[in-house]
Amino acid sequence: MSALIEPSQIAHESELVWLEDTDALDYVRQSLDRLPTRRGKPAYHRDGRMVGYATLSTEARSSRASGTFLRRVFWLLPHDRDGQPEGLYESGAPSEAVDPRTLAPRVKGYKTQRSEGGPESDAMRELGITLPKA
Repeated sequence: MSALIEPSQIAHESELVWLEDTDALDYVRQSLDRLPTRRGKPAYHRDGRMVGYATLSTEARSSRASGTFLRRVFWLLPHDRDGQPEGLYESGAPSEAVDPRTLAPRVKGYKTQRSEGGPESDAMRELGITLPKA
């Protein structure tokens, strides 16, 4: 879950690599995966598709026990909002979901009104801010 990612676990990120344009995505799922390298596109073994991943600086140390590195991977499942706008996540979002606009290297990101699928608030409307539709 996104809320369980500790700042120390992503402290050595150097870049987020996006495999597709995230402007049209209300949210992406993120997880910390144990991977054999600091850089490069990781293998993907989930349903759905990988949307992006983090690379690590040379200061990142591997686990003594496994020799692997903790790296964030961003992904979506077939039933997520981008594929089924009126489906399970028409409103709300999975626990590991964050708005991709809130992500950066070493920043875990967070949920927003957009990622939760909610309507614009009164304050947003007063300011003339609208959320793009999925």
